[in-house]
Amino acid sequence: MLACGTDYLTETELSRSYLYIYSVWVYLFPLAYIIYSYTFIVKAVAAHEKGMREQAKKMGVKSLRSEEAQKTSAECRLCKVALMTVTLWFVAWTPYFIINWGGMFNRPMVTPLFSIWGSVFAKANAVYNPIVYAISHPKYRAALEKKLPCLACNTEGRDGGASDAGSTATAQSTEKAESA
Repeated sequence: MLACGTDYLTETELSRSYLYIYSVWVYLFPLAYIIYSYTFIVKAVAAHEKGMREQAKKMGVKSLRSEEAQKTSAECRLCKVALMTVTLWFVAWTPYFIINWGGMFNRPMVTPLFSIWGSVFAKANAVYNPIVYAISHPKYRAALEKKLPCLACNTEGRDGGASDAGSTATAQSTEKAESA
């Protein structure tokens, strides 16, 4: 079987040790690092949100945000993006990891088709993150809805749609300028 990837069929000690090291440095370590990093990013945003609530309390107001922005906090949106990013990374690289280990210990499991799909998932990982980050941004969704209304990415009343006050204000002023 010829493929652009690791050699999991050769039974030499050198080949197997390469796959063990590859598994740790290309799959397990990055997965742990991504989870660790996003955990601290979410914690930092949560601490900032808590600080904002305390500041609002000191000023004698219920919140420093509008009611619309209150519905979907930055903390909640960030958690969704972080969870989606980690999940997509895991989904992209796990088949490749399984193929390597299956090739070493259970060869009949690794068919040419399975091997190809593992490669496709892993290589497609470069596409997932930009899509997740773009679709999670309110300005991008508003522009996408304007250009392709058939995709039904309605920003009104949707989770995170009006929570970015600057983005919403810019989108509204752009619409007013175009209609004038």
